[in-house]
Amino acid sequence: MLKDLSKNASVLNEYVAEMRDAEKQKDRLRFRSNIKRCGQMIAYEISKTLKYREQEVETPLGVAECEVMDQGVVIASVMRAGLPFHQGFLDVFDKADNAFVSAYRKHHKDGTFEIDLQYLTCPNLEGRVLILCDAMLATGASLHKTLEYLENYGKPSKVHIATVISSTDGVKYIRRYHSKAIIWTCALDEELTARSYIVPGLGDAGDLSFGEKLQE
Repeated sequence: MLKDLSKNASVLNEYVAEMRDAEKQKDRLRFRSNIKRCGQMIAYEISKTLKYREQEVETPLGVAECEVMDQGVVIASVMRAGLPFHQGFLDVFDKADNAFVSAYRKHHKDGTFEIDLQYLTCPNLEGRVLILCDAMLATGASLHKTLEYLENYGKPSKVHIATVISSTDGVKYIRRYHSKAIIWTCALDEELTARSYIVPGLGDAGDLSFGEKLQE
Protein backbone atom coordinates (compact mmCIF):
# COMPACT_ATOMS: atom_id res chain seq x y z
CA MET A 1 0.00 0.00 0.00
CA LEU A 2 1.28 3.46 -0.91
CA LYS A 3 0.48 6.60 1.09
CA ASP A 4 1.53 9.63 -0.97
CA LEU A 5 1.14 12.56 1.42
CA SER A 6 1.71 15.12 -1.35
CA LYS A 7 -1.81 14.37 -2.61
CA ASN A 8 -3.25 16.38 0.28
CA ALA A 9 -2.46 20.08 0.59
CA SER A 10 -0.44 20.71 3.74
CA VAL A 11 2.66 22.52 4.99
CA LEU A 12 4.54 19.27 4.30
CA ASN A 13 4.56 20.18 0.60
CA GLU A 14 6.31 23.45 1.43
CA TYR A 15 9.05 21.60 3.32
CA VAL A 16 9.60 19.37 0.28
CA ALA A 17 9.64 22.40 -2.06
CA GLU A 18 12.39 24.01 0.03
CA MET A 19 14.44 20.80 -0.01
CA ARG A 20 14.13 20.58 -3.80
CA ASP A 21 15.05 24.24 -4.34
CA ALA A 22 18.63 24.36 -5.69
CA GLU A 23 19.41 27.55 -3.72
CA LYS A 24 17.57 26.95 -0.45
CA GLN A 25 18.96 23.42 -0.10
CA LYS A 26 22.49 24.88 0.21
CA ASP A 27 21.60 25.82 3.79
CA ARG A 28 22.45 22.52 5.49
CA LEU A 29 20.79 23.41 8.78
CA ARG A 30 17.57 24.28 6.99
CA PHE A 31 17.77 21.15 4.85
CA ARG A 32 18.25 18.86 7.87
CA SER A 33 15.47 20.67 9.72
CA ASN A 34 13.07 20.11 6.83
CA ILE A 35 13.93 16.41 6.63
CA LYS A 36 13.34 16.13 10.38
CA ARG A 37 9.98 17.90 10.08
CA CYS A 38 8.98 15.50 7.30
CA GLY A 39 9.78 12.66 9.68
CA GLN A 40 7.65 14.20 12.41
CA MET A 41 4.66 14.57 10.10
CA ILE A 42 4.86 11.04 8.69
CA ALA A 43 5.26 9.71 12.22
CA TYR A 44 2.04 11.46 13.23
CA GLU A 45 0.22 9.87 10.29
CA ILE A 46 1.58 6.43 11.18
CA SER A 47 0.51 6.94 14.80
CA LYS A 48 -3.11 6.93 13.63
CA THR A 49 -2.73 3.31 12.49
CA LEU A 50 -1.44 1.94 15.81
CA LYS A 51 -3.30 0.22 18.63
CA TYR A 52 -4.20 2.12 21.79
CA ARG A 53 -5.60 1.26 25.20
CA GLU A 54 -7.46 3.28 27.78
CA GLN A 55 -5.58 4.38 30.86
CA GLU A 56 -6.60 6.38 33.89
CA VAL A 57 -4.31 9.35 34.49
CA GLU A 58 -4.38 11.22 37.76
CA THR A 59 -4.37 14.99 37.29
CA PRO A 60 -4.03 17.66 40.02
CA LEU A 61 -7.85 17.95 39.99
CA GLY A 62 -9.09 14.42 39.36
CA VAL A 63 -8.78 11.41 37.07
CA ALA A 64 -8.83 11.53 33.27
CA GLU A 65 -9.51 8.65 30.89
CA CYS A 66 -6.77 8.74 28.24
CA GLU A 67 -5.70 6.63 25.30
CA VAL A 68 -2.06 5.54 25.23
CA MET A 69 -0.11 3.47 22.72
CA ASP A 70 -0.38 -0.27 23.19
CA GLN A 71 2.24 -1.37 20.64
CA GLY A 72 6.01 -1.43 20.72
CA VAL A 73 7.65 0.62 17.96
CA VAL A 74 11.13 0.20 16.48
CA ILE A 75 12.53 2.94 14.25
CA ALA A 76 15.19 1.74 11.80
CA SER A 77 17.17 4.09 9.60
CA VAL A 78 19.59 3.75 6.72
CA MET A 79 22.64 5.95 7.33
CA ARG A 80 23.55 8.67 6.61
CA ALA A 81 20.75 10.61 4.91
CA GLY A 82 18.27 8.87 7.18
CA LEU A 83 19.70 10.35 10.39
CA PRO A 84 17.80 13.69 10.54
CA PHE A 85 14.73 11.87 9.21
CA HIS A 86 15.13 9.36 12.05
CA GLN A 87 15.25 12.15 14.62
CA GLY A 88 11.90 13.43 13.41
CA PHE A 89 10.33 10.03 14.08
CA LEU A 90 12.05 9.77 17.45
CA ASP A 91 10.66 13.17 18.44
CA VAL A 92 7.17 11.69 18.03
CA PHE A 93 7.76 8.09 19.15
CA ASP A 94 10.02 9.07 22.04
CA LYS A 95 9.83 5.67 23.74
CA ALA A 96 10.72 3.71 20.60
CA ASP A 97 13.68 1.39 20.31
CA ASN A 98 16.06 2.03 17.44
CA ALA A 99 17.97 0.20 14.72
CA PHE A 100 20.65 1.54 12.37
CA VAL A 101 21.89 0.16 9.08
CA SER A 102 24.85 1.10 6.88
CA ALA A 103 23.86 0.30 3.30
CA TYR A 104 25.39 1.84 0.19
CA ARG A 105 25.77 1.35 -3.54
CA LYS A 106 29.04 -0.37 -4.45
CA HIS A 107 29.61 0.68 -8.06
CA HIS A 108 31.39 -1.48 -10.64
CA LYS A 109 33.38 -0.39 -13.69
CA ASP A 110 30.65 -1.57 -16.05
CA GLY A 111 28.23 0.95 -14.52
CA THR A 112 26.25 -1.55 -12.47
CA PHE A 113 26.15 -1.59 -8.69
CA GLU A 114 25.28 -3.84 -5.80
CA ILE A 115 24.07 -2.99 -2.32
CA ASP A 116 26.73 -3.51 0.34
CA LEU A 117 25.51 -3.70 3.93
CA GLN A 118 28.40 -3.37 6.38
CA TYR A 119 26.84 -2.51 9.74
CA LEU A 120 23.57 -3.26 11.50
CA THR A 121 22.45 -2.84 15.09
CA CYS A 122 18.92 -3.92 15.95
CA PRO A 123 16.69 -4.87 18.91
CA ASN A 124 14.22 -7.76 18.92
CA LEU A 125 11.54 -7.06 16.28
CA GLU A 126 9.20 -9.94 17.09
CA GLY A 127 5.59 -8.72 17.21
CA ARG A 128 6.56 -5.04 17.11
CA VAL A 129 5.81 -2.26 14.64
CA LEU A 130 8.84 -1.59 12.44
CA ILE A 131 9.25 1.82 10.81
CA LEU A 132 12.09 1.77 8.26
CA CYS A 133 13.27 5.27 7.31
CA ASP A 134 15.33 6.38 4.35
CA ALA A 135 15.26 9.82 2.79
CA MET A 136 15.15 8.55 -0.81
CA LEU A 137 13.53 5.45 -2.30
CA ALA A 138 15.18 5.18 -5.74
CA THR A 139 15.54 1.61 -7.05
CA GLY A 140 14.34 0.06 -3.80
CA ALA A 141 17.32 -2.32 -3.72
CA SER A 142 18.89 -0.98 -0.51
CA LEU A 143 15.60 -0.96 1.41
CA HIS A 144 14.80 -4.47 0.17
CA LYS A 145 18.17 -5.81 1.33
CA THR A 146 17.86 -3.95 4.64
CA LEU A 147 14.46 -5.51 5.30
CA GLU A 148 15.87 -8.96 4.52
CA TYR A 149 18.59 -8.46 7.12
CA LEU A 150 16.19 -7.03 9.71
CA GLU A 151 13.96 -10.10 9.38
CA ASN A 152 16.72 -12.08 11.10
CA TYR A 153 15.85 -10.23 14.32
CA GLY A 154 12.20 -11.27 14.52
CA LYS A 155 8.97 -10.90 12.57
CA PRO A 156 7.35 -7.47 13.02
CA SER A 157 3.59 -7.25 13.42
CA LYS A 158 3.61 -4.46 10.82
CA VAL A 159 6.17 -2.83 8.55
CA HIS A 160 6.02 0.84 7.55
CA ILE A 161 8.54 2.26 5.06
CA ALA A 162 8.95 6.03 5.25
CA THR A 163 10.68 8.21 2.65
CA VAL A 164 10.87 11.88 1.72
CA ILE A 165 10.90 11.23 -2.05
CA SER A 166 10.15 7.94 -3.81
CA SER A 167 10.40 6.86 -7.43
CA THR A 168 7.54 4.93 -8.98
CA ASP A 169 9.98 2.16 -9.98
CA GLY A 170 11.26 1.90 -6.42
CA VAL A 171 7.74 1.64 -5.04
CA LYS A 172 6.93 -1.15 -7.52
CA TYR A 173 10.11 -3.00 -6.54
CA ILE A 174 9.32 -2.88 -2.82
CA ARG A 175 5.73 -3.94 -3.44
CA ARG A 176 6.98 -6.97 -5.37
CA TYR A 177 8.98 -8.30 -2.43
CA HIS A 178 7.19 -6.77 0.56
CA SER A 179 3.55 -6.59 -0.45
CA LYS A 180 2.26 -6.17 3.11
CA ALA A 181 4.46 -3.18 3.91
CA ILE A 182 2.90 0.29 3.91
CA ILE A 183 5.01 2.86 2.04
CA TRP A 184 4.72 6.49 3.19
CA THR A 185 6.25 9.21 1.04
CA CYS A 186 6.18 13.00 0.96
CA ALA A 187 6.49 13.06 -2.85
CA LEU A 188 6.43 10.59 -5.73
CA ASP A 189 8.64 11.16 -8.79
CA GLU A 190 8.33 9.30 -12.09
CA GLU A 191 11.86 9.16 -13.49
CA LEU A 192 15.08 7.33 -12.63
CA THR A 193 18.31 8.16 -14.50
CA ALA A 194 20.66 5.56 -15.98
CA ARG A 195 22.64 5.80 -12.72
CA SER A 196 19.43 5.26 -10.73
CA TYR A 197 18.99 8.78 -9.37
CA ILE A 198 15.50 10.19 -8.92
CA VAL A 199 14.38 13.00 -11.28
CA PRO A 200 13.45 15.73 -10.50
CA GLY A 201 14.33 14.56 -6.97
CA LEU A 202 16.46 16.89 -4.88
CA GLY A 203 20.03 15.65 -5.30
CA ASP A 204 22.08 13.62 -2.83
CA ALA A 205 20.26 13.93 0.50
CA GLY A 206 23.28 12.68 2.44
CA ASP A 207 25.63 15.24 0.89
CA LEU A 208 23.09 18.03 1.35
CA SER A 209 22.72 17.13 5.02
CA PHE A 210 26.33 16.44 5.97
CA GLY A 211 28.66 17.54 3.15
CA GLU A 212 30.16 15.88 0.11
CA LYS A 213 31.94 12.53 0.40
CA LEU A 214 34.90 11.15 -1.54
CA GLN A 215 33.22 7.79 -2.16
CA GLU A 216 30.75 7.43 -5.05
